[in-house]
Amino acid sequence: MDKRRILILGGTTEARELAARLAGRTDLAVTLSLAGRTLDPAPQPVPVRSGGFGGVAGLKAYLRREAVDLLIDATHPFAQRISANAEAAAEGAHVPLVRLERSGWSETPADRWTRVGSMAGAVTALGAAPRRVFLTIGRQETKAFDAAPQHHYLVRSVDPVDPPLEAPDVEYLLSRGPFAVEAEVELLRRHRIDVVVSKNSGGEASFGKIVAARILGLPVVLVDRAPAADGNRAETVEEAERLADHLLGSR
Repeated sequence: MDKRRILILGGTTEARELAARLAGRTDLAVTLSLAGRTLDPAPQPVPVRSGGFGGVAGLKAYLRREAVDLLIDATHPFAQRISANAEAAAEGAHVPLVRLERSGWSETPADRWTRVGSMAGAVTALGAAPRRVFLTIGRQETKAFDAAPQHHYLVRSVDPVDPPLEAPDVEYLLSRGPFAVEAEVELLRRHRIDVVVSKNSGGEASFGKIVAARILGLPVVLVDRAPAADGNRAETVEEAERLADHLLGSR
């Protein structure tokens, strides 16, 4: 029996877990694509393709050339351009698409969240008075906070922020999750943090900072996701595998 070919657009924990779940199946040939934004990616359980495709046209050509039977978009919940390209390329190549996106975090009565719709909104939400800010949004959009140079920033990312912020009072912390709650509490206390800025990424790997802020009574500026598009969507790895089987069975 010919193997059905699946391309997973990855870079998330869920992408790796799904790849590992599918790797042992004899009816599937799975390739995991990583965009290459992380300089030292973790080992993966299936063959990996690194680097971009060259936009919609490049991805569509790849899907056709490699005779891909199913495309699974398991990129970061905030990777909006990649997801839009995946949708357009899959439609153009007549390949079914599954979007695997974990659910966001839910607010509790003990939380002090200010929810905003953009990084510019997060900058504004910090206010005019100087504050000590724990900035945990990755490295791609940190430059937006140069617009508020009065604050002290502790910036945590997996890879160095390049170019660095022009704001005068910035510390950088290179670290890869998951992060334990106890360690996050200690970090926030040691750096005398006043406010945490985060994307509503969901998942467990970076949830510790949210719980730590809750424990310490600190406010969190939370950047929400764009509204989800319609289509074949899954919030868990198990749901994604079931949906993949359904779509492959109908072809």
